[in-house]
Amino acid sequence: MNRRDFVSNSAKAFAGSVLFSQSVFAKKKAKHTVGIQLYSVRDDMKKDPLSTLKKVAEMGYKNVEHANYVNGKFYGWTASEFRKVLDDLGLKMPSGHTVFGKGHYDEDKKQFTDTWKKLVDDAAICGQKYVISPWLDIAYRKDFDQLKRFMEVFNKNGELCQAAGMKFGYHNHDFEFSLKLSSVKVYDIMLQNTDPKLVAQQLDIGNMYGGGGRAAELLAQYPGRFELMHVKDEIKSTGEHGGWESAILGVGVIGVKDIIDMGKKSGGTTQFIIEQESYQGKAPLDCIKEDLAMMKKWGY
Repeated sequence: MNRRDFVSNSAKAFAGSVLFSQSVFAKKKAKHTVGIQLYSVRDDMKKDPLSTLKKVAEMGYKNVEHANYVNGKFYGWTASEFRKVLDDLGLKMPSGHTVFGKGHYDEDKKQFTDTWKKLVDDAAICGQKYVISPWLDIAYRKDFDQLKRFMEVFNKNGELCQAAGMKFGYHNHDFEFSLKLSSVKVYDIMLQNTDPKLVAQQLDIGNMYGGGGRAAELLAQYPGRFELMHVKDEIKSTGEHGGWESAILGVGVIGVKDIIDMGKKSGGTTQFIIEQESYQGKAPLDCIKEDLAMMKKWGY
């Protein structure tokens, strides 16, 4: 083989390997998971967490998201114990909810407390990819500059989680859209002052509705920013979230399939987590079974 042929063949081989790598990367990038936020069956989890998790697995769920980390334990189990429970049931836990707020960051020392560091370590033991804070304390949403400063702590939290092989994230409610500081919506302040490489957003498409937030508008305004999504539908109510409550997917006003399709296409969404908090007289376990069936019907 002469030099020209060698160079030509080498270039073709390299190009082929690049195309193969891009193809593999594209497939990995396109992969999405469907899970259930265990707050949906919170009373069942409180009564008998092991039996409830077994029923969730039997329905066909492969992924769960916790909403109970208390005194260093998940639903009463240590991190290693809970990881074994999940493994034995064939379940994974890509994400979990623990409120990050006062008592987790020392403003004077400019460092995270041992309590929060332990949570991050325990999340890693359980196999989480995301550590999600589902609330913003009212103390941090009184003043524009104060909230902006706190978003720097969010970015530092992202660095902390990144060092443990995970990503920090935030989950919205409704006040982020109804409340403005210096004429700017709280949610805009949060997204514009957090580094997307360090802080993921979990878009709850239902919670925002009563506060004036619309998922389609957010997905268009901030493309690629929503790695996780709480899949939820809403119906009129006299209860929480501005006169709306969650219901079985497909029966409410959200237009859920269009939103999750948009999230998958342009929102950067790979984690679709079903959550239903109100049940209109049905058993919570029956509701989440119907929710999963609907997601499968939609091709997820």
